[in-house]
Amino acid sequence: MLEKNRELAVTPPMGWNSWDCYGAGVTEEIVRKNAEYMAKHLKQFGYEYIVVDIQWYEPTAVNHEYHAFADLETDEYGRLVPAVNKFPSSAGGKGFAPLAEYIHSLGLKFGIHIMRGIPRQTVHRNIKIKGTDISARDIAKTDSICAWNTDMYGVDPENPGAKEWYQSVFELFASWGVDFIKCDDIARELPKEESELVLLSDALKSCGRDMVLSLSPGPSIPEKAELYRQTANMQRITDDFWDKWELLYNMFERCDKWSTLVTRGNWADCDMLPIGAILQDYGEENRTNFTHDEQRTMMTLWCMMRSPVIMGGDLTKNDDFTLDLLTNRAVLEMLRCSRFAHQLFRRTVGDNEIIAWIAVRSEGGGYLALFNAGESAASVSLTLSECEIASEVVSLVELWSGCVTDNTDVISAKIAPHGVAAFRID
Repeated sequence: MLEKNRELAVTPPMGWNSWDCYGAGVTEEIVRKNAEYMAKHLKQFGYEYIVVDIQWYEPTAVNHEYHAFADLETDEYGRLVPAVNKFPSSAGGKGFAPLAEYIHSLGLKFGIHIMRGIPRQTVHRNIKIKGTDISARDIAKTDSICAWNTDMYGVDPENPGAKEWYQSVFELFASWGVDFIKCDDIARELPKEESELVLLSDALKSCGRDMVLSLSPGPSIPEKAELYRQTANMQRITDDFWDKWELLYNMFERCDKWSTLVTRGNWADCDMLPIGAILQDYGEENRTNFTHDEQRTMMTLWCMMRSPVIMGGDLTKNDDFTLDLLTNRAVLEMLRCSRFAHQLFRRTVGDNEIIAWIAVRSEGGGYLALFNAGESAASVSLTLSECEIASEVVSLVELWSGCVTDNTDVISAKIAPHGVAAFRID
């Protein structure tokens, strides 16, 4: 089962998620338009997942703000179903099947966000679990609740009916054609909710349809890396990541902790890329606060670290820079070919902090990224031995500019504030 699980995400998943741009207010029309954009502009670069984030079952949700104890759309078994006012094709009990079918017709894959547990309203109404005489109240763990969302209670895995609940949920998702599950309120809740994660994961794996399992929110716990590896394909290593330099700066430390724990089929997730048009649900044309250099830094770190690359902004509003950022083939190659990436050093150069990362390239050679965490431009010059490169001379390709340097024994770069110079080493 573990080997099969690893084969679902041989390389880090790539795609789009609706949260950064539309919060809980995303609609079917928006999802379809983003899927069409991906099929036309991004699919050929490896992007394939279209993921509908939280509260697709909450009819009154319109933005990033939750309505406490809102009435949720459920079926006769108490399972969550799409709100028809937001996803019209789900009418008549069709659920997400029509939308998933359309996304599949574009050559893409369909994903949804879920919360750990069972809807509170299903418990309050004491609905019987599909295929059993057991009621929702019999499996609810009412003291296991999310700190920031009121939709769900936890499930007690020790109680009869808990297994059947999760099996019925993933049976429903499989019937819709879901390919990707982002499960929230679980990654950083370990070890308290460890047994519920195992129960959920087992139900997913036995539902008859392959689905990638992504765990949120972060920070995930490095000491639980083997459990994540056994149960899921990716886990968030940070809380919600937004377009602030201090959050990006802190990501270097998080990536350093997780770099040795990345394995094929299980990836340390640095969260969505909050770039392009984000926060579109408040009636304004909001664009990312990250500078161009900061965006290149972020994309380089994600790809060298082999984090999943999930775009958070509205794809249909991409400008030329954002599209170029997402489709740089030389940088995206690191996502597939980087191996054993790790921090080489952090040191002061002049008034700036330089952070160096290095990795082996699976097809031969390696990668080196020099990040300038300082507030002014920095000139950096390193010998090959300082970069742990066992060669007298190398050829370099700078991945963002395409500049080639042949037969050199020194790696030099002038790096903008919060910027990066990234090299393929041949």
